[in-house]
Amino acid sequence: MSGTAAEPEAEPAELRRRLDTLPDLTDRIFLGWARGSGILVLVVMGAVGGYLALRATDALSTAGWSFLTVENWNPDGGRGQFGIAAVLTGTVLIGGIAVVLAVPLALGSALYISEYAPRRIKRTLIGLVDLMAAVPSVVYGVWGFVLLQYQLTGLARWLATYLGWIPLFAVTGDVRVDDPITPPLVYTASSLMAGVVVAFMITPIMCSIMREVFDQAPAGEREGAYALGSTRWGMIRTVVLPFGRGGIIGGTMLGLGRALGETISVFLILSMHFEIQPHILQTGGSAVAPLIALRYGDSSEFAISALMAAGLSLFLLTLVVNFAAAAVVARSRSGATS
Repeated sequence: MSGTAAEPEAEPAELRRRLDTLPDLTDRIFLGWARGSGILVLVVMGAVGGYLALRATDALSTAGWSFLTVENWNPDGGRGQFGIAAVLTGTVLIGGIAVVLAVPLALGSALYISEYAPRRIKRTLIGLVDLMAAVPSVVYGVWGFVLLQYQLTGLARWLATYLGWIPLFAVTGDVRVDDPITPPLVYTASSLMAGVVVAFMITPIMCSIMREVFDQAPAGEREGAYALGSTRWGMIRTVVLPFGRGGIIGGTMLGLGRALGETISVFLILSMHFEIQPHILQTGGSAVAPLIALRYGDSSEFAISALMAAGLSLFLLTLVVNFAAAAVVARSRSGATS
């Protein structure tokens, strides 16, 4: 008699349950819809980029590499008379100002709504934030042009007086920043004013994304942190913020992409100045989107081609920003589970 246990008898073939992995009709419809939507987005993006590249061919072939280094904008003057060095620098500068101001506001608001707000007002706060995101950009632009920039001239004067030794906050020219009778128009229509308005525009979008991710933090880990004696802030610091890193980065990059492409609000506030202007407190600046809005209506065929080339550069810049954000979010914990 063998010492091994007897193997169980195999079930008859007619009693075995058949595993069918073929999707049913509704699954196939949903899969086709999702796949078609993704392909359509890629096709639209490719079509936009291809159209811009096609229309920009004349200007790029004429300007060559000087298109990236020339600050002036006079396309009808020929090679060496137009380029995006100034407007692209101004675009990045305004976008950077907006993100630096918006991230603390968005992060604090998202944490308060997600972790601290009483349940009875949480839904109201969520609705208000979403409503702010739906306000048209022209409304923000008019508000910034009529009211905000004149209220911020005192802050700009203070920054120029006490932090003017930093090149970013310096005011050049025959201007005495410490003179109280210096006209406030020195500080209006600047990159700082445009960046502040854009910051208010992108804060609700960033806040909504961060809050959604914070709400998805595992309840078990939250309770475990409390069980180990953690305070609420300790739980947020050790559980919510590490889990929501992908949402923070993704929301920030999405806000940056919105800030880089903002047109009408920057157009209303900024005084266009076609040279690299690194002094954010001083009147004058430039950006790609307002340039296109300002010059498109009265441009020649070749000048429109140059504007399309500028638009192509902005399109590629936003693609790089969003792809970088997607790569970071995909590597994070919240991005992998959401």
